[in-house]
Amino acid sequence: MLLTFAAVAFAAELREDHPTTYVVKRGDTLWDIAGRFLQKPWLWPEIWQANPQVQNPHLIFPGQVLSLVYIDGEPRVRAEGPQVGEAVDTIPLSEVEALLKHFTVVEDPKALPYVIGTEDDRLYGVSGQLIYVRGLQGAAPGMVVDLARPVNLFGGGNKRNPPGATPLDFRGDRHHSHWTVPAGFGEATGEKLGYELAIHATGEVTRVQGEVATVVLREEGREIRVGDRVLPSEAQPYDLQFVPRAPDVVPSNARIMAVADGLLAGPNLVVAISAGARDGIRNGHVMSIWSPGTVVPDTVAHRSGMAAKADKVQLPDEFVGNLMVFRTFDKVAYALVMNGIRPVSHGDTLKHPDATE
Repeated sequence: MLLTFAAVAFAAELREDHPTTYVVKRGDTLWDIAGRFLQKPWLWPEIWQANPQVQNPHLIFPGQVLSLVYIDGEPRVRAEGPQVGEAVDTIPLSEVEALLKHFTVVEDPKALPYVIGTEDDRLYGVSGQLIYVRGLQGAAPGMVVDLARPVNLFGGGNKRNPPGATPLDFRGDRHHSHWTVPAGFGEATGEKLGYELAIHATGEVTRVQGEVATVVLREEGREIRVGDRVLPSEAQPYDLQFVPRAPDVVPSNARIMAVADGLLAGPNLVVAISAGARDGIRNGHVMSIWSPGTVVPDTVAHRSGMAAKADKVQLPDEFVGNLMVFRTFDKVAYALVMNGIRPVSHGDTLKHPDATE
């Protein structure tokens, strides 16, 4: 039944111009390859996993030949060729890895241990530099920690404003940010969803004396200053291998809260969204992005400006593209824009990937 169901689904989603074979190339991703065969790339795991001839859909290697064949009237995907070198990633996270690993989200940065002093009052973080931390309870030599600075307060929005990000200073109070948001627009309002921290360096505890722990920086990083927060280090905060799939339900509060390094985003750029684990969002969930339709007065049916304003029409939402969640927190998640036909911006709405309006 599973194979029959998969075959029917596959037949329905095949692109009319799909190739019969494709040679996997270095730099390919499974998402891109699936896009050559299917109208909906996030459906590839359902189809490939139902075909036993592909033992592991995550392990597709450059040089292998993917064949789309029909056996007894049923379409099958078959991988042939050598399995050498590095496997193809599901999605191109490696292209933005430097950005991904430098941020995390916490409930309250002011509750975290903090830097009380630095060796010779240096601001630059260099390998071997000593950092002094207060409040690192239970610390012991060998413990690895990240040193981070508050960047944004993510907020859940209200009836008038979509969820957004309020830039913070190093104390966690309002300031500027790497997430570009115009003044007065997209600020965190309503429920607090979490504080974003930028990780500046990683270090190792070498000594504990009273309430102060001495941390030696492992490698050169960004500047460290008094007041920076300290938290346990995550060796690998996200996985490069995901199974793209549609969520059971896209929460009504799911919006684009912020876009990294600019007002508009395109494919392979990171966005922060106002939904997380508590909303049923998981790593690998794919959602479509929509620009909310505006409300316009009907100036054709009414000569009077007042009458036209009283007779307003809601224009339809416009499809923008698709994103996939790669790192999930309780109320916030980071996602990678996978494709799009127009730029992504703050306030865009998220819907099921199969949504048509």
